[in-house]
Amino acid sequence: MAEAQGATAATMFEKIWRRHVVVDRPDGYTLLYIDRHLLHDGSYNAFRRLAANGMKIRHPERSFATPDHYMPTNTRDKSTIADPNHKRMVVGLAEHAASTGVTIFDIGDRRQGIVHVVGPEQGITLPGITLVCGDSHTSTHGALGCLAFGIGSSEVTHVLATQSLWQRKPKAMRVNIDGPLGFGITGKDVILAIIARIGAAGGTGHVLEYAGSGIRQLSIEGRLTLCNMSIEGGGRAGMIAPDDKTYEFIAGRPYAPKGEAWDRALAFWRTLPTDDGATFDREVTLSGPEIAPMVTWGTSPEDAAPVTEAVPDPASASDAARRDGQARALAYMGLEPGTPIAEIPVDRVFIGSCTNSRIEDLRMAAAVAKGRKAQIPSWIVPGSGIIKEQAEAEGLDKIFTEAGFEWREAGCSMCVGMNGEIGRPGERIASTSNRNFVGRQGKGVRTHLVSPAMAAAAAVTGRFTDVRRLLPA
Repeated sequence: MAEAQGATAATMFEKIWRRHVVVDRPDGYTLLYIDRHLLHDGSYNAFRRLAANGMKIRHPERSFATPDHYMPTNTRDKSTIADPNHKRMVVGLAEHAASTGVTIFDIGDRRQGIVHVVGPEQGITLPGITLVCGDSHTSTHGALGCLAFGIGSSEVTHVLATQSLWQRKPKAMRVNIDGPLGFGITGKDVILAIIARIGAAGGTGHVLEYAGSGIRQLSIEGRLTLCNMSIEGGGRAGMIAPDDKTYEFIAGRPYAPKGEAWDRALAFWRTLPTDDGATFDREVTLSGPEIAPMVTWGTSPEDAAPVTEAVPDPASASDAARRDGQARALAYMGLEPGTPIAEIPVDRVFIGSCTNSRIEDLRMAAAVAKGRKAQIPSWIVPGSGIIKEQAEAEGLDKIFTEAGFEWREAGCSMCVGMNGEIGRPGERIASTSNRNFVGRQGKGVRTHLVSPAMAAAAAVTGRFTDVRRLLPA
């Protein structure tokens, strides 16, 4: 790793890790200081355990909460939550935040939304920090040049009580995207292509740093999407070096530094990118121009292929375990080997989640929906109240509703279905979320992961369609 090259050549991950070490233990564990901690309604039990043990939150000003998982997106009325346990978590989060001094963006606050959308939007997520949340897709925040990763429920309690966390130091892996991305290619297509290449366990034990001209070409929204799904490639975290796009995105946000503090922060942030000569434990390179609009066909994010190709034949898999896995995936998905992906019909569309619910995502979907009609039930779920307001100010909501899409409130919605928003058994869903596991969106539901533009294309054609044919040039 970077240590082998000396102090003058370090990876970005190494630089951030070193700055946050409190103590190293002989058994290989490190106590890391945690700069910022994000909480959602599923974090309710951590507050409850803390209170039961008579413990206080060490630094409430470093924790930020918002309900997202369990709140339905067809209403803002908490009293309508049918499941009493879910209602308790949504209501209880606000009560605990009020009693402990933790900042909360609650239902009814325009800043409420999906926790991994709210963090960057509010300037809570900053380069060079450590950030954790009790959710696996905390890797999202690494798009702004920080070390961000998901933690378990007991670890949430530990961070609240101590503002620190015991961790084993991961290895470092760099994923290069060389060359420009083609027309209509998004961050979602890039990360699906990466996971199809390295496999769902390809990044296990590593922090993934994404680099190359194809990565620099992506907007911040696209980078957030990319890092969001690092966990689906086995990574502990995903990171992208901060650059001028990063600084422009952060500037002026509510919790970002201001004035002289901004100048000092900017000078520090510019030191973060990986040094020339630093080495990684593993490197992988993909060609940017060769990446096409992607669609998953199986029950793992690694089961992905360009929309221009066909469903693979398990018989051609490299080993028996892979052949068996692909055969079971196709049986669950109701697909036959050799079926062109562009001939697969779709029953429902979901555009949203912490992966693809930002304003750029909605603009891309609207560009496809404009002047067309949805052929199947299709939902649009903004990532936050602020994004919803911005989309409405731009008239995107009218484009969607005139095309027959349903325009909903902010939240996680059908990504994981914890709030009751799920599909029907056997239903095939084109989803912009991050997981296509068996039953992820409901018992027997068949989930295909795609970009927002590809999801909108499926909505207006009723099947998977190469969106490049529908996008304005």
